[in-house]
Amino acid sequence: MNRSEGLVQRRNVLKENTDGAIKENHDVDDKKNDKNYDDGDSKETRLTLMEEVLLLGLKDKEGYTSFWNDCISSGLRGCILIELGLRGRVELERAGMRRKGLLSRKVIVKSDTPTGDVLLDEALKHMKDTDPPETVQSWIEYLSGETWNPMKLKYQLKNVRERLAKNLVEKGVLTTEKQNFLLFDMTTHPLTDNVVKCRLVKKVQEAALRRSITDVAHADKRSLALLMLAHSADVLENAFAPLSDEDYELATRRVRSLLDLDFEAEAMRPDACEIMWAVFAAFTK
Repeated sequence: MNRSEGLVQRRNVLKENTDGAIKENHDVDDKKNDKNYDDGDSKETRLTLMEEVLLLGLKDKEGYTSFWNDCISSGLRGCILIELGLRGRVELERAGMRRKGLLSRKVIVKSDTPTGDVLLDEALKHMKDTDPPETVQSWIEYLSGETWNPMKLKYQLKNVRERLAKNLVEKGVLTTEKQNFLLFDMTTHPLTDNVVKCRLVKKVQEAALRRSITDVAHADKRSLALLMLAHSADVLENAFAPLSDEDYELATRRVRSLLDLDFEAEAMRPDACEIMWAVFAAFTK
């Protein structure tokens, strides 16, 4: 009897140790993924993918995005999904024996460790609390409020552009002003730190002009994601406009070649961020 109790007790201790090790490993992975976001010149202002795409879309002096751009809202939600994926918080469910396509696979919360970014953590909480899980396409629609299902409207992330702009104000990149548009007043966020914006535009240009960007197996994931998300949000032209005619043609040709990739095949590569390719597929289907 005593031996039996001892075995049971040992099994519980082992399980507790295993669970603790798994949690500790998750914490280490989360810190590693977050460090990948933080790595770089300590003097540079760190921007998330959402902030970078919004900054590309904002008019420097006016401080607001084009009224005709109806893609940036969903584009920013795609940024959120990929940012969570790159930080190791979410992933796609396993493809299974039948090899389900990227857009059919559900988004699974891999770790609910807070990222420190309010928008990312709000989206992560929605995904964690949702059972059964949803697809990438569904989450883009839910987070942007573009869904016909009234039960899913609670997932909408509201005032995303304004909240991202305030983040950029806190980082010293933008400022806040009030502008009168005849019938209404609008809060705007003109550019104050031109160095950050120029650095961002240069990064996008260099990423598109770099031949290695089409070798996606070795390309930097963040640079690749930024190019594709800027295109999906219809703000890429703002970065390409200053280029010479020759470089402009080369950059647009490189982006077109990325859009023509087989996303399903690319997602099967070792170390691929599957959720990133799923977002690309959702925007190009």
